[in-house]
Amino acid sequence: MPLKSEIYKEILKSYDKDRSIAEERLKNNKKAIYTAVPRIKEIDDEITKSSINMARLVIDSPENKDLILKEIKERISLLNQEKRALLKENKISEDFLKIKYKCENCSDTGYIGTEKCSCFMQKIADAITKNSNLKNILNSENFDYFDFSLYSDKKYENEDLSPLENIQKIFNICINYVKDFNTCYTNLLFYGGTGLGKTFLCNCIAKDLLDKGVSVLYLTSSQLFKIFDDEQFNKEKEKNRLNEIFEVDLLIIDDLGTEFSTAFSSSALFNVINTRLIEKKPVIISTNLKMNDFVGQYSDRLVSRIMGNYTTLRFFGNDIRILKTMNTL
Repeated sequence: MPLKSEIYKEILKSYDKDRSIAEERLKNNKKAIYTAVPRIKEIDDEITKSSINMARLVIDSPENKDLILKEIKERISLLNQEKRALLKENKISEDFLKIKYKCENCSDTGYIGTEKCSCFMQKIADAITKNSNLKNILNSENFDYFDFSLYSDKKYENEDLSPLENIQKIFNICINYVKDFNTCYTNLLFYGGTGLGKTFLCNCIAKDLLDKGVSVLYLTSSQLFKIFDDEQFNKEKEKNRLNEIFEVDLLIIDDLGTEFSTAFSSSALFNVINTRLIEKKPVIISTNLKMNDFVGQYSDRLVSRIMGNYTTLRFFGNDIRILKTMNTL
């Protein structure tokens, strides 16, 4: 996934290309019209010449500025009237002689004044989403599609909250996480059994942040450690991916604990967690491991970093994937 600066460069290049296409299209349109109606070219040339003369005459005779401007503007107005009449007579749309940009708001520059145009922000969001590993998932897995009806409102075993009350609490934390992302540095650890909505909520957060132009990289633990393994063999592509892991705005590591654990993978994971902590770049981790198993599977220093710097959210209840399957039968 390209980093944000690289994405910006690519988008600006695309704007340059769009403007060049629009300018070339106008040039060809003019050529065709001038060939069909030569008088229109004469009119355009005279309008251009009049505009140049207007500036020169005003400089030479500033005391006659108002009169000069009035006379030349009247002349240009008459020329434009004749031009419109010729276009209408030859059944040619006036728009045919106007440059047509993809975005009329910013004229395909990406900016309105010093502010990014909405089309620029959309291009950023589209580019980041395309490269986040989540493009085909986020249309259905986002906050709008979260189904609370799958969670029981009955007290669950030894818990103080029902699964429904618990997931509502976690859901609100996730909503606020997105809302405060740019102002509040927070890491999250989702843990609990399978099929309880951990991955779904990771995707919900990713979707809303991607829509805001925040770069997000989603990796399963297996994908993450494969990148580190491949990097050892000097694969250039994986070196680039390795940079993204450390530099992306938000890193999501899903299903931690399912990977084949080695001393190397544990060291690599610690490096990711520790480096991003130092640089205050947030991480969201989801795991099916119970907390005791999590503590037992990873090194003390890694567990210490996570427990001391992450907001831990426990998911509990019945497997909602099974409930979804039953509901479709």
